[in-house]
Amino acid sequence: MGAVILFAIARPPLRFIQRSDVLPVLGLGITTGVMTMAFLAAIEQIPLGTAVAVEFLGPLTVAAFGSHARMALLWPTLALLGVVLLTEPWQGSFNVAGLAWAVLSGVSWGAYILLTQRIGDRFTGIGALSMTIPLASLTAAIVGIPQASRNVTFETLAIAAGLAILLPVLPFALEMLALRRMTTTAFGTFMALEPAVGVLLGLIILNQQPSATQVVGISLVVLAGVAAQRGGQRHKGADEKMPSPVNLEI
Repeated sequence: MGAVILFAIARPPLRFIQRSDVLPVLGLGITTGVMTMAFLAAIEQIPLGTAVAVEFLGPLTVAAFGSHARMALLWPTLALLGVVLLTEPWQGSFNVAGLAWAVLSGVSWGAYILLTQRIGDRFTGIGALSMTIPLASLTAAIVGIPQASRNVTFETLAIAAGLAILLPVLPFALEMLALRRMTTTAFGTFMALEPAVGVLLGLIILNQQPSATQVVGISLVVLAGVAAQRGGQRHKGADEKMPSPVNLEI
């Protein structure tokens, strides 16, 4: 449904694709599908805030290794400590499967950021999403079609359309537009608040009450995320090596 909506508002810039773009576009589409499916599988088994915090380790690690300061490697370690406090393995309720899905989503998110940066150097606007989201949907279809084939009704499709606006259409489109108007440091700092938002939504909507230890853990993850953005801006030399971006704004 997300692909259908994007096709309606943006044309895929297929004629501008060069041979060097094929693998990044395919990779971004597949990674987006895996990231979404893994996250949904994670929140079935572990609290929303914990899943978001574990997933956040992916982009945080990318930001740390993208920095040229050795101090930056401290932040993923601090966030990992926060995740340990969040999962509380000493309580005996450690859900290995849920954590594994969240880790896979985090790895995919890290790859998603790197590939989005690569695609963003070639295509502006949200035209790129009309190429990658259909690929993500095909990736998800491998798992989704066998599960949903006997339950597809008009009501299901309507709900799917509503969910598609919430993810992937609005978040990914707004993310691309925001990145064109903000520094990567400012954007990354806002993104670092996502684990805290996850805990808040889990509390308000799902009645998932965090313990005092878990509150400390989420605070460490957010602190690490904000601190990791220092020195996280891209070097101009990297942009100068890229071909001129294709302007495909709506």
